[in-house]
Amino acid sequence: MAVEKRREGGGPESIEVILRTGQSLKLRPIRPTDRQKLRDFFYRLSPRTRYLRFQYAKEHITEEELKYFTEVTPPARYAYVAAIGEAEKEQIVAVARWDLLPGTSNAEVAFTVEDNIQLHGIGTLLLEELAKAALSYGITLFRAQVLEENTRMLEVFDESGFRFKKAFSEGVYHYTIDLKDQEEYSKRQAYREHIARSEGVRKLLNPKRVAIIGASRSPESVGGALFRNMLRDGFRGVVFPVNPKTDSIAGVLSYPTVLDVPVDIDLAVVVVPAEHVPAVVDQCAQKGIGTLVVISAGFGESGPEGKERERQLREKILSYGIRVVGPNCLGVLNNSPDVRLNATFSPVIAPSGNLSIGSQSGALGLALLDHAKSIDLGISSFVSFGNRIDIATDDLLEYWEDDKNTDVIVLYQESFGSPRKFGRIAKRISHKKPIIAVKAGRSLVGARAATSHTGALAASDVAVDALFRQAGVIRVTTIEEMFNAAEVLTHQPLPKGPRVGILTNAGGPGVLAADACEGFGLKVPPLSEETQARLREFLPKAAAVANPVDMIATAPPESFRRALEVMLGDPDLDSVILIYIPPLVTKPEDIASSVKAALEGYRGDKPVVTCFMMSQATMEGIRKEAGLRPFVFPEDAVQALSLSYTYSLYKHRAEGSPVRFPELDTDSIRAAVFGEGAERGWMMPEAALDLLKQYGIKAVETRVAMDADAAARAASELGFPVVLKVRSRRIVHKTDIGGIAVGLATAEEVKKAFSGIQLRVEEAGMLDEMQGVIVQPMIKGGQEMIIGMSVDPLFGPLIMTGLGGVEVELLKDVSFAIHPLNDIEPERMLTQLKSYPLLKGYRGRPPRDIAGLKDTILRFSALIEDFPELETIEINPLMVLGEGKGSVAVDARVYIRAPESPAF
Repeated sequence: MAVEKRREGGGPESIEVILRTGQSLKLRPIRPTDRQKLRDFFYRLSPRTRYLRFQYAKEHITEEELKYFTEVTPPARYAYVAAIGEAEKEQIVAVARWDLLPGTSNAEVAFTVEDNIQLHGIGTLLLEELAKAALSYGITLFRAQVLEENTRMLEVFDESGFRFKKAFSEGVYHYTIDLKDQEEYSKRQAYREHIARSEGVRKLLNPKRVAIIGASRSPESVGGALFRNMLRDGFRGVVFPVNPKTDSIAGVLSYPTVLDVPVDIDLAVVVVPAEHVPAVVDQCAQKGIGTLVVISAGFGESGPEGKERERQLREKILSYGIRVVGPNCLGVLNNSPDVRLNATFSPVIAPSGNLSIGSQSGALGLALLDHAKSIDLGISSFVSFGNRIDIATDDLLEYWEDDKNTDVIVLYQESFGSPRKFGRIAKRISHKKPIIAVKAGRSLVGARAATSHTGALAASDVAVDALFRQAGVIRVTTIEEMFNAAEVLTHQPLPKGPRVGILTNAGGPGVLAADACEGFGLKVPPLSEETQARLREFLPKAAAVANPVDMIATAPPESFRRALEVMLGDPDLDSVILIYIPPLVTKPEDIASSVKAALEGYRGDKPVVTCFMMSQATMEGIRKEAGLRPFVFPEDAVQALSLSYTYSLYKHRAEGSPVRFPELDTDSIRAAVFGEGAERGWMMPEAALDLLKQYGIKAVETRVAMDADAAARAASELGFPVVLKVRSRRIVHKTDIGGIAVGLATAEEVKKAFSGIQLRVEEAGMLDEMQGVIVQPMIKGGQEMIIGMSVDPLFGPLIMTGLGGVEVELLKDVSFAIHPLNDIEPERMLTQLKSYPLLKGYRGRPPRDIAGLKDTILRFSALIEDFPELETIEINPLMVLGEGKGSVAVDARVYIRAPESPAF
């Protein structure tokens, strides 16, 4: 349930976690300066809680004990505290610690939570964070002794999800907890986080009493507009204006401060100048308000002073445990008939519906609400989260996952907090309901030196694409595309296949729609003879009935109804697009009524997307009278339908499972390759290939030669023909400087090639970087592929595969995925490639071992997972051999970063 980590210097400053009540809480490492706070904490504990912690009636704590408990040096001893309050008023309310058992990777743990906040999930949160920190120091087992009457602590361990052993003797349970086996723990942790995050948003969107702090008499002001929106939209609770300069606003009694409101407040909306926000937050905390919406601007978006103000605000809300939307936002809206909350300053009254929107931009949020109203697209809830110092996309997704009023989710995202966490949450939700996202900011996050092909080809937007694709998120590039997709997904069933029937009264638009279908991956198959015969029964001879079906311009409303019924009954069609151009002989309203009649009599589940090529003004009447939601242009209709089909494929596919290779001896590999004293930086090519072999990835036999004679002897032992490659840690693109010689058939050719490589490297000014050559036998008949990984600063490891060889950056036929991969990701990555037919067997070429290639990709991902020290790793080329023969790594580059302090 950890939400955010913030650092000052090198160590962790604080960790924000969310309790099962939806409130936030600050965890941090214990400090030597905490002695007095720990003393106060000890004496606030009840005698029973002290007994359960120390397992005897401990009444006092000594200075020596306080020093021992607060002065810790990991990995020998470490502790987290949960704290509330600011700076000098901060109080410790819980402690979790470990003590390493000498000569082992085991640590004994103990937990204490203050009496009045037990049963809120704090012990579980402390266990989670303590386990993360322990693993970063190589501690793999926790041991604990728990009195049999300490049922709350027993529940923490039993329900944590960690695999454990438990023994009982003389009134004490002895636990041994395996921190490395996290499969079940991860599932339970995700569920606990889901409950906590969604509870926080539930409280935000379902308040009973709301205070508008900064409400104004002026309807033109932000505070005035927001307060009047609450009244106008019929908020089902009670709203209290707060303004020290007036007695009433819009006929409602006003209060000088929120402290003067005579009842408890569930939600406070803050609309005051930025410099006054901290004092308002203090008052809200004193009032016991758990949730705020900070509309005020003047924070991180406004320069260095604003950034510092935002940092202080974040620290303040964390110290109080308050959940916050904003600052610098439009506000929040809940159209549920039981709530009717409109805490925004939008002039638009959004219609009710089943679409929920999260927008990072307040200005764009205004436009989204306005456009939704213009096309009568109903909104369930809307949250503008602005500078996202607390509640943001992940929290909203957790809530909308179970919200019965939300069927489709729309996001406008400018940045990510934790892309991996977003991916995990979105992937789970996408199997239940669609998520449509506009991700702004397609520029590179930062320049990345092209030290490898993978690094040169990977960019942040590529990472976003990979993240969304793996999580089933429908990515669109424009707001119009977003609403088009939302129109279809909120009002139509999902297509079960790609086969589209096109029905129109004009040939041109039908052709445009057919072309668009092909471009967007849909199919327009010829209609069956039976279907064509049924259409000919009532259509004129001039009509075309193959598909598209062109009924010609004079087609009456009755023909639209009958033709649509026939096409919906065709088992060889998965969806229908109906296009109407208004000629003089028919009225749009009559056509719409006929289409409506056909749909009302239809009992199947095929989507029907309509397109009336006419003005929006006329379209509004059709929406109201016939209940249709037509597009204006056929290309938009086709694209929206294609996005719906793409989502349908994702929703109904298997979720995939983690892949493990139990035969791998990771401890031995770590000791040999990454152990104490091991070199960092670029590995030598033969060492890189050997590392791959240890992970079950076949690699070509490789010999090292420091001179021409040694190269000739190695070649003779390997068998001709052979390849010579310059051996170096730093020469990246060997071909560019003539550092490779292939097809060498004799010892003399090998010697001559060695001298030639040496000369060309010298001419390139890199002779000092050359450390002999490597000699390999020629691998013939394989398809050259590439597998690589580079670390994105925000998204973490990105895995790439594609067509390999020296032209990889020129052709750019590659696909990316966010690490780690599950068992179905390699298939998806490979089928994305334009060159995939080469692997299947193209124009008489033999098919390649695709199953073996998938296994190699999964082993590659396992290597990255087990050794996070790997910063860059690339196999190029990987020769994929014939079916059943596997693949062979011919060249590899591996960069191991220098050891750092554990990042917990």
